[in-house]
Amino acid sequence: MGSLAPLAQVLNASLDPRTNKQAELELRAQETKPGHAISLLQITASNDFPYTTRQGSAIAFKNFIRRNWTDVTGNYKLPEQDVTAIKAEIVGLMISVPRGLQTQLGEAISVIADSDFYERWDTLVDDLISRLKPGDPVNNIGVLQVAHSIFARWRPLFRSDELFTEINHVLSKFAQPFLTLWQSLDAYIDSHSNDKAALQNAFAELDLVLQLFYDLSCQDLSPVFEDNLEGISGLLLKYLRYTSPLLQTDDESEAGPLENTKSNIFEALTLYVGKYYDDFSKHVSSFVESSWNLLTTTGPEPKNDILVSKALLFLTSIGGIAEQAQTFSDATIQNQIIEKVILPNVALRDSDIETFEDEPIEFIRRDLEGSDSETRRRAAGDFLRQLSDQFEQSVTEIVMKYVEKSLQDFGADPQENWRAKDTAVSLFYALAAKGATTTAHGVTKTNSHVNIGDFFSKYLAGDLQNEDVHPLIKVDAIKYLYVFRSIITGEQWQAVMPLLVNHLGNSNYCVYTYAAVAVERVLAMTDGNGRPVIDPANIKPLAGSLVEHLFSLVEKDPAPQKVQENEFVMRCIMRVLIVLKEGISVVADSVLQHLTIITNIIAANPSNPRFYYYHFESLGALIRFTPAAQADALASHLFSPFSTILGNNVEEFIPYVFQLMAAMLEANPEKPLPTVYVSLIAPILGPSLWDQRGNIPALVRLLSAIIPRAASELVSGNQVQGVLGIFQKLVSTKVNESYGVDLLETAISTFSPSTLEPYWTDILNILLTRLQGKQSLSFQLRFIRFYHFVGARDDKGLGVDFFVAATDRCQQDVFRQLYLQIILPKTQELARPSDRKTAAISFTKTLADSKAFVERYPKGWPLTCNALLKLLEDPPVVARGDDAIAELDVEDSSFGVGFTRLNTIRQTTPDAFPEVTDLRKWVGQYLKAADQRHGGRIGRVVNENLSPDAKKVLHAYMTL
Repeated sequence: MGSLAPLAQVLNASLDPRTNKQAELELRAQETKPGHAISLLQITASNDFPYTTRQGSAIAFKNFIRRNWTDVTGNYKLPEQDVTAIKAEIVGLMISVPRGLQTQLGEAISVIADSDFYERWDTLVDDLISRLKPGDPVNNIGVLQVAHSIFARWRPLFRSDELFTEINHVLSKFAQPFLTLWQSLDAYIDSHSNDKAALQNAFAELDLVLQLFYDLSCQDLSPVFEDNLEGISGLLLKYLRYTSPLLQTDDESEAGPLENTKSNIFEALTLYVGKYYDDFSKHVSSFVESSWNLLTTTGPEPKNDILVSKALLFLTSIGGIAEQAQTFSDATIQNQIIEKVILPNVALRDSDIETFEDEPIEFIRRDLEGSDSETRRRAAGDFLRQLSDQFEQSVTEIVMKYVEKSLQDFGADPQENWRAKDTAVSLFYALAAKGATTTAHGVTKTNSHVNIGDFFSKYLAGDLQNEDVHPLIKVDAIKYLYVFRSIITGEQWQAVMPLLVNHLGNSNYCVYTYAAVAVERVLAMTDGNGRPVIDPANIKPLAGSLVEHLFSLVEKDPAPQKVQENEFVMRCIMRVLIVLKEGISVVADSVLQHLTIITNIIAANPSNPRFYYYHFESLGALIRFTPAAQADALASHLFSPFSTILGNNVEEFIPYVFQLMAAMLEANPEKPLPTVYVSLIAPILGPSLWDQRGNIPALVRLLSAIIPRAASELVSGNQVQGVLGIFQKLVSTKVNESYGVDLLETAISTFSPSTLEPYWTDILNILLTRLQGKQSLSFQLRFIRFYHFVGARDDKGLGVDFFVAATDRCQQDVFRQLYLQIILPKTQELARPSDRKTAAISFTKTLADSKAFVERYPKGWPLTCNALLKLLEDPPVVARGDDAIAELDVEDSSFGVGFTRLNTIRQTTPDAFPEVTDLRKWVGQYLKAADQRHGGRIGRVVNENLSPDAKKVLHAYMTL
């Protein structure tokens, strides 16, 4: 223990917010020591250390493995003996440590499995099977936790030969022992039905068994499971109906063993109904009956929420199968379902109101985001929608009676019966909406038997003007507008929008947040002609007060955690700035001040990735729409908070900061580099920043923006070689190869040919070695783009003959093979119009002036001409930049430490030859002028080598 004590002290410090940063840096410094990971595992395993220290060690081990197990090419970064030791120890350790530590180690195992399983860890399955012990739940929990950590990776993956090879490897060994273990566990539960401790452990094991059953079934039906489906169905049904007072829990908020088990069963049932219905159909009716009994007898306590949601999801999947849907075809049954299942689960409970009042942001997230898929209300609404899809008229008639009854109850005593109105509105939502609800447009298809606008006008519009209604009723009215925003007409929006804006000033957290959500979405909406539904001209007069008020909501509580709590308000700020565009100048100073304050606050403790994504998008909008003449002044103002972020190594923010810095520099590419940015050159050219994979796209963009504005400083400081060293590092890996060539092209565009002349042989050797190694089509196409980039720039001292001569210095006449096997045939596969245009110009200049194609490769001339004519069959047109900012469905984005592209400052693909507007005409004129320069040489080659059709097409271009 003594040798581990110093490391344990650092781990303890990493758990203390006061010393966390320094401890993290110290842990990072120790990562390079051989055996560091083993030391972490030893602390995690040892009972000599406090639980908190062991937990800190498990977390540190997990993070260490994430960063250091393999490099981007899949090679181990650790010494081989460490790799071997970790694999040998970790499974046994998972069995022996407490469950809280198993979770952390399980995540580490999943990372290792992503890299190594199963080819480089082919003993694992046999090891797991050998450790399973029927009748020993505590032991088996650890083993199954390892298996689940690995096999759960299959759930979201697309089918592939590689994936199915891995799955078949597992199933061929694991499926039968797994099923045997399940059967023995069932017998163990029967024999220990009066032993509370044994039952609790057994159900913890059963919980993992059911999760693994899903893992092992998620891609294909195992023959072992198929042959034993009768018995498996019996086990699932048994435990769906199972009850025991020993497993009942008093906690009304947290699900207990029975709730977890049944939730997992419903999840498996939904999978089998959706994926293996033909095999499973004969077992379905018993589960439908059990689901009905469960839903009508399960109480409203929050601990049952996930269970009820999963049960409703199962019934929803049943309702989507034509032959099964007939179970619900009778109007009497539909009425019972709506009365006994739908109504109780869409109605507000006391716990919902408590969350609304005490944890408003949690209430909003549950309601608006994916987490709401596990709330009763949404699950009940989805089931009702499925019933309505199958039996629209009868279901609509029944539901509308309950809607009208609830509205009557509300009308009889609005103060006392306000919940009845909420129920009515929730029922109407679920009934009226059809099809998928999208982030961009909300509901786009509705039930033909109801009128969306009429319902709003009659029952909800007044709530936006009545100050006496309960805040939840106001939220219902605002959410209605949000959900049906694409159905409501532009004229209706013109009338409603001022009311929404007014509600941003409401004192209730949920009300003003829902208003921000609705305002943001409406401002992003366009009509069928692409015009904004809300004219930006109507927003500009309100901009100052609107932005100030929104910022006041964000900054109400200065604590870092509270400032970044409400991502919905920050998103609304972002949208207002985007809508203002150049009109942002009227609020620019105030916006800059607020965003700087917020940056400084949240940099101390980033905790909400969605919030700071919208925050940096807002800064991006400010940068994008600030006049170019003021860009350097803006850059100088932001340099201080940005340099603090870089200096403190705030990893979550650094990729955003680099993008924003690049955008500010790109605004004035011809001007010298601002003095404050000169100090960044040396650290950017150093290796440490490039070790974080998430930094690389933004770093390449920033360095590419710096190079044109600091070319002379880079040359005089002998830093060109440093730039090319980064190119070499990036191009050596598949994931970064394109970024490397992007950087190289920036260098070639900026530095004079004489500056780069000493490096060309090395540059091409690097590219050719990469090309001849483990080839990928993506790198071949990137190389072809680079070739045409050089070939089209003969006026810059480059061109095709330059490229031929440079490759000769690498290997004599290697160009012939490159051109015939890669460049010529695959140029047609270039997809972007700008790349195809550059290729056409490169080919044209080759035909016009290349000596190599006259003297060394005369047979290549007609081949090149035919390739050019093929490109011109559908001449590429490079789109001009516009002000539209593409929507990012951030709910599907990855946040945190990594790279998330900022859309407000996205880079457009530049047109390298904007002067060429009619490509066919330009080609014809260029070749015609070259033919005159070279005494009719082109005409002679055309007549001697091209087919009659090709001659005709080329002649037509040359006479345009």
